[in-house]
Amino acid sequence: MCLAAACASATLARRLSPSTALPRRFLLGAPTRPSPPPPLLRRCLPFHFYHMAQYWTQPSLDRNKAMVEYLKQYGAVRTDKVKEVMETIDRALFVPEGTPYIDSPMPIGFNATISAPHMHATCLELLKDHLQPGMHALDVGSGSGYLTACFAMMVGPEGRAVGIEHVPEIVASSVENVQRSAAAPLLRDGSLSFHVTDGRLGFPDAAPYDAIHVGAAAPEIPQPLLDQLKPGGRMVIPVGTYSQD
Repeated sequence: MCLAAACASATLARRLSPSTALPRRFLLGAPTRPSPPPPLLRRCLPFHFYHMAQYWTQPSLDRNKAMVEYLKQYGAVRTDKVKEVMETIDRALFVPEGTPYIDSPMPIGFNATISAPHMHATCLELLKDHLQPGMHALDVGSGSGYLTACFAMMVGPEGRAVGIEHVPEIVASSVENVQRSAAAPLLRDGSLSFHVTDGRLGFPDAAPYDAIHVGAAAPEIPQPLLDQLKPGGRMVIPVGTYSQD
C-alpha cells in the first residue's frame, strides 16, 4: 500500500528491553522545541516528466540505477547498503502500468499503489541497522512486493522477510513480480514469503521481528505489531486519522 499517500512523514516505534530508557524525543506527546526536519525525512524533489523522457516504461537496470543515483543526489539514499539493494531490485518489475522510474506513486490495481521511490529509500535508511543478515523483517501492506523484496535482499537467505496483504489478488501479483526479480531465489528457498491476512494482526509465525514496516496509516499502533517487535527492534508506521506522524 502507499506510504507516500498515507503520510507526510514516518515515526519510529521502538520496543525496548526493560533496562533501556526511552529517549525523550521518542515519547509520544512529549513537548519538544520546533526544529527543521532531518535531511532523511525531507521529500526529495520529484522527477519531472520532461526530465525523464528517456526513461521508458520497460524494465532496465541502467535506468533503475539512474533513478537511485538521483535519489542519492537529493539525500533520500544516504548509504551504500541502501543504494546497492535499490539498484539490484528493478522497480519496473513491480509497476504494472505507468512510468516506474519517476519519483511518484504508481497504481498497481485494486485501488492500491506502489509508493514513490523516495519513500522506499527513506524506509530502508530508517530500518537498515535492523535489516542485517540473519534478521527478521515484516512488511505490513506489502502491495507490489517491492519493499519486501528489498528487505529480503538485505537480511539474506539466513534471515526472513515476510510480506502481508489483505487483497489475495495483490499477493498473487507480488509473488509474480518477485519471481522476475533478483530476489527470486529467496522466494524459492522460503526466506521470503507473502501471505494473505489482516495486517493489524501481523504474522506471528516468523516473529519476533527486528524490523517492521507498515505501509498504511493506523489510528494507533496495533498492539499485535508491538508484541511481535523484538526488544530493541524498530517499527516505521504512519499513525493518525486525518494527519499522520
